[in-house]
Amino acid sequence: MDKKDCFYLGKITKPFGYKGELIFWFDVDDPTEYKGIQSVLIELKTGLVPFIIQSLKLRMPNTAIVRLEDITPDGALTLVGNDLYLPLKLLPKLSGNKFYFHEVIGFIVIDTNRGNIGTIDKILDYPAQPIMQVVNKDDKEILIPIIDQIILNVDRKKKEMEVETPEGLIDLYI
Repeated sequence: MDKKDCFYLGKITKPFGYKGELIFWFDVDDPTEYKGIQSVLIELKTGLVPFIIQSLKLRMPNTAIVRLEDITPDGALTLVGNDLYLPLKLLPKLSGNKFYFHEVIGFIVIDTNRGNIGTIDKILDYPAQPIMQVVNKDDKEILIPIIDQIILNVDRKKKEMEVETPEGLIDLYI
């Protein structure tokens, strides 16, 4: 499976005990949505490799003790530090103004004051604040912070996002 068809789930942080169990750290809002997964893709040097989950016990915060099928204690040690992925089809559906970053790429951005200001080219996921990179018809880049106060509506059918940017923000770029 290609990485572009998957989403980042988390990381294998360390071994647990001496029987080959591992600690998974989940980079998700609600890890309970993943307690029933039967397999996971682990990024190795050769690419994404599927592993069957024999047992998964959630712990807080955002961690789980996991036993992978056919993995010895020594084999488990070699997996520590590797990233975890799942196919995009396993992402829980979001509604309203909540969205996954990958799903809004290509959406048209409509500002309440300026109208159509461009298309979302990419999301810059900075630790302090994720930012939408919008490219307008003149190939100028506009950066808009992703915060609830700015995003008014996400229309998945029309592939549009309505925003109300702070006064003067768009003027900085155009």
